[in-house]
Amino acid sequence: MKKYVIIALVAFSAMVSVKASAQSKIAHINASELLQLMPEAKGASEQLEQFAAGLDKEQRALVEEYNKQMSAFDSTAAKLTEATKQAKIKEIQSTQARIREFNAGADQKINTKKQELLKPVLDKARKAIDDVAKEKGYGYVIDNSEGILLVYPAADDLMAPVKAKLGIK
Repeated sequence: MKKYVIIALVAFSAMVSVKASAQSKIAHINASELLQLMPEAKGASEQLEQFAAGLDKEQRALVEEYNKQMSAFDSTAAKLTEATKQAKIKEIQSTQARIREFNAGADQKINTKKQELLKPVLDKARKAIDDVAKEKGYGYVIDNSEGILLVYPAADDLMAPVKAKLGIK
């Protein structure tokens, strides 16, 4: 009888230890803060600003062209024939359409450029987070940059080891 009790206790202990080891560790990191600290992200941001400034310059040139056309039309409208007026109005409308198309395309170009510039930075950050999580034995890493994670232990914050892995001080 004593033998069966010992076997049952050993079996129960084995089941409890298997269940305890099957639980995954969970960590957290503020991914937005990490990206802001990465020098590559700063460089990408500067490149994006330069790209946007170039587009802004083009947009201002189009608006300036439109303003010149409008002031030329306003000053000469009384002297123009009806056919010439209609041609000038079509020209002005064409410039307005180019401005609208340019603005719509500029937003798309900026978004595309942003994704293009940030993809390598995001990939590098993701790899560092994955590597540190594996090294520390974490099965899950939660991004707490949105402030949704309300309570968390400081010991499970991967920010410091990931920064170290990326060489960020």
